[in-house]
Amino acid sequence: MSDIERAVAFYEGKLGLQAVRSGPSADIPDGSRIYGCGGRPALNVYQSVTAGKSPATLATWYVDDIDQIVDELVSSGVEIIRYDQLEHDARGITARAGGGRIAWFQDPDGNTFALEADV
Repeated sequence: MSDIERAVAFYEGKLGLQAVRSGPSADIPDGSRIYGCGGRPALNVYQSVTAGKSPATLATWYVDDIDQIVDELVSSGVEIIRYDQLEHDARGITARAGGGRIAWFQDPDGNTFALEADV
């Protein structure tokens, strides 16, 4: 993220993740957060000048009920990405290659994340 406070507002406020640890990032004393996922530390978010530069999906969460999770994210103000070349349902979820379903969203810097479900 380009700004750790904006990151905290998004990852904690909109995604509902809980930081299990915070620490330094380069020369920023409190510039990183590690968020838990599935009972373990899983996602390291830190302030960086290169935030949002990767066009790739940076992380994927595998979920049991993608419809519910997408609804919760949208109600928190997260926008689901719709790619022109793909067919999406009303929620913005699309069929995943090989079966299942997938939806994408971005953080405020444009880093892309996905939710996937086997059903």
